[in-house]
Amino acid sequence: MTETTIKKSFFSKIFTTLKQALKGDDSFDYTSGSIKKAVILLAIPMVLEMMMESVFALVDLYFVGHLEHSSFAIQTVGLTESVLTVIYSLAIGMSMAATAVVARRIGEKDPVAAAKAGMQAIIVAFAINSVMSILGIIYAKDILILMGSSVESAEHGFRFTQIMIGSSLCIMLLFLINGIFRGAGNAAIAMKSLWIANICNIILCPILINGFGPVPAFGLVGAALATTIGRSIGVLYQVYHLFFGNSILKIKIPYFAPDFTQIKALIKIAAPGILQFVIASCSWIFLAQLVATTGGDHGSAGYQTALRIMMFFILPAWGLSNAAATLVGQNLGAKQIERAEKSVYATARYNVIFMASIMIITLVFGQYIISFFTNDQQVKTIAIEALQIMSIGFIFYGIGMVLINTFNGAGDTWTPTGINFFGFWLFQIPLAFVLAKHFNMGPTGVFIAIPVAETAITLTGIVFYKRGKWKRVQV
Repeated sequence: MTETTIKKSFFSKIFTTLKQALKGDDSFDYTSGSIKKAVILLAIPMVLEMMMESVFALVDLYFVGHLEHSSFAIQTVGLTESVLTVIYSLAIGMSMAATAVVARRIGEKDPVAAAKAGMQAIIVAFAINSVMSILGIIYAKDILILMGSSVESAEHGFRFTQIMIGSSLCIMLLFLINGIFRGAGNAAIAMKSLWIANICNIILCPILINGFGPVPAFGLVGAALATTIGRSIGVLYQVYHLFFGNSILKIKIPYFAPDFTQIKALIKIAAPGILQFVIASCSWIFLAQLVATTGGDHGSAGYQTALRIMMFFILPAWGLSNAAATLVGQNLGAKQIERAEKSVYATARYNVIFMASIMIITLVFGQYIISFFTNDQQVKTIAIEALQIMSIGFIFYGIGMVLINTFNGAGDTWTPTGINFFGFWLFQIPLAFVLAKHFNMGPTGVFIAIPVAETAITLTGIVFYKRGKWKRVQV
């Protein structure tokens, strides 16, 4: 075989794998064959999916950052996103439970049980969000003020908050149904739903914010409307594939009947998972409030700008690390423990390479990236400082994500919950408070506390991973 033939064969295999990953093929057996190929097939659509999720916040940030009173608008978007992290926590916790159970049933070659479990998770999501939406609509202005917004800024932006929290069911379903598809090994549908939602958001944002033809300019409210409509269309795409698509999962009408045994099993996994992410989210909310009170409206806007950009880079890494959850779940279901371990190491290796590259980009080009999103010099200065300090811990963030998804994919949701409780509430929050208030470092102290705490959390996660409790969990 000539060298040219070998090269053609190599690139042909890469192209075929990429095509398979983007097209979606849940008939692939993730419990046998090449682990590298398994990670790639899952990771590519998951990375693209999370990139699209992160684009939601950046698109809103870009357009509202060029509105009149942009510091008010940026702060409102940022503080609302901070509050929405509680809803994201619920959504991620439920989707994580759905991924773990569905992946385990698929590994056991029982797609009917997997589909039934997914439907029960959706029923729980409807019940939870009906309460969250009502509270968000009623108390939107109070929430912004509680988060550290000035009364003037809250008055300017509370309608945005009402729409975003009021439509939280769309957020929940988008995360949850994607988790169901990921558990089944069909990450491509999850990716496509986010692409569709984002394309709609990108098209609608400038139209609804600035006005176009007969469509009036809604300003900041237009950003909320565009995001909500985009997410709703993405959910409709998911629902279509659940009922009428070619996925291994087939939802049928009888599955809508509540199965309290299955619901109890899901909640048993989801409850600590939700708590795990609520702990992290509440920490981020406290940090946002601490920055707002020590740095004012401009300090808050700068921090929120940096945070949105950081999340744009971190979410794709989270998508890559999601591959570990599916692979661990399916391989434990198939009693392939050694293969599950190898999958974790392979995923972690790719995530470290990715996050190291992103760290270099943000350190070198951070100021240019920030300048694209805001014209306010005071906001720029704080945002650049925040982004560069927080990016120092990117490699540890990457490893930590894989470990969290390993535990969660195995159904061992209590371990990362405990780690998060001590890491965020007993270490990160006190450290940020002491640096910001006691040492008078203000927002800078908060920025420093973030990579320090994340590094400590990751090192603790490595210790618990080595102990191996996650290998013995039954779901």
